[in-house]
Amino acid sequence: MSKKKLKSLEDLGGFIFSTNDNFEFEKTEEPALLHPKQQHLEALFSNKGRGGKTVTVITGFVGSEDDLKTLGKLLKTKCGVGGSVKDNEIIIQGNYRDKIMEILNKEGYNIKRVGG
Repeated sequence: MSKKKLKSLEDLGGFIFSTNDNFEFEKTEEPALLHPKQQHLEALFSNKGRGGKTVTVITGFVGSEDDLKTLGKLLKTKCGVGGSVKDNEIIIQGNYRDKIMEILNKEGYNIKRVGG
């Protein structure tokens, strides 16, 4: 089991502690899916912490986890490689940054190349 670093209290899964007996929890909604033209994604190449294996990372997606997984599946299928969706990032195995940028541009997303 891997340990996940916490970035904020929200990473604890929404626990609320209250001493008020009449407290009612109001669940917040997931962010609404923005239209692809309103999305500002970033494509970067990385090999840090992966045993020297190269990956392409897509960040900046705003929407639900299911929508992110759908987009990740589309990219993996079009590139013909494996990958995963973790921590609100799409990770594609290999250096496919240019191909992914082309695919996302055709889908209507604003995507920016980050790094060399």
